[in-house]
Amino acid sequence: MKYTRYCRSLLSTSASDVDRYPKSHHAGADMCVVDLEDSVPQRDKEEARRRAELFFTSPSAAATRCGIRINSVIEPDGLRDLLALRHYAVKPAVVVIPKAESARDVEIVERVLHGSCPETQFFAVVETPRGLENADRIAAASSRLRALIFGAADYSFDIGARLAWDPLLHARARLVNSARAAGIDVVDAPFFAFADAAGLKYEAALARDLGFSGKIAVHPRQVPAINEAFSPDAELLARARRVVAAGRASGDGIAVVDGAMVGTPFFEAARRLVEEFGTTEPSAFPTVNGSQQ
Repeated sequence: MKYTRYCRSLLSTSASDVDRYPKSHHAGADMCVVDLEDSVPQRDKEEARRRAELFFTSPSAAATRCGIRINSVIEPDGLRDLLALRHYAVKPAVVVIPKAESARDVEIVERVLHGSCPETQFFAVVETPRGLENADRIAAASSRLRALIFGAADYSFDIGARLAWDPLLHARARLVNSARAAGIDVVDAPFFAFADAAGLKYEAALARDLGFSGKIAVHPRQVPAINEAFSPDAELLARARRVVAAGRASGDGIAVVDGAMVGTPFFEAARRLVEEFGTTEPSAFPTVNGSQQ
């Protein structure tokens, strides 16, 4: 697995719910996103666009990394969103691009925000059959694209599949490969039954083991379980340190750690893990079968 603190958990909040902004910021998610798309009725789009700026200027915004999900860039509202972002006093760390179906969707965002949001990165949501077909091209569309997101609900409805893990496994695996081939992260769709804690743990473990970097949260109560699932436990960190030491001792040649042969890919992965998570107190997480990794 490739662990990163950048986007283990992504919590979305409707731009219309200004009173919930501080709670979102303090929920413990690696990234909080204010949503202008599905959670905002058409009649409220313009007002939500104005309100969303408060998501970035509020004092509580300093508690997390803040992003914004715009409307589709092939629709007028998506372009209006981008033009509004150019004038925000505080720019979003990330712009989430929904319904990405081609590299052109990412290129449009980059072109409109060029110069006004130089530090802003992009996430692209792949949630249609056409988007999945073009996932490789989307993932490589821009050096500012940091991650792909799987939009399970829209995708399942489009292809007529049941919204469950097994029917969508092929799409998830394909998206993970496209993202990793481009050297970027990949975030799994939300687990919508937010009251089902056991179900969330189970699905987060599946997503982690498939190669996802993190998972979307639809409710603040989901954030701790998601962060735990996408973080290494104490045993895994200890083994990573042993692998790092073995690589150092062997000059990055073949070595044996805990009775298993390890080489360059193991050393690189172990170093990343220790650098990212080695300075904080880790916690155990379950695998799909209930054992620890």
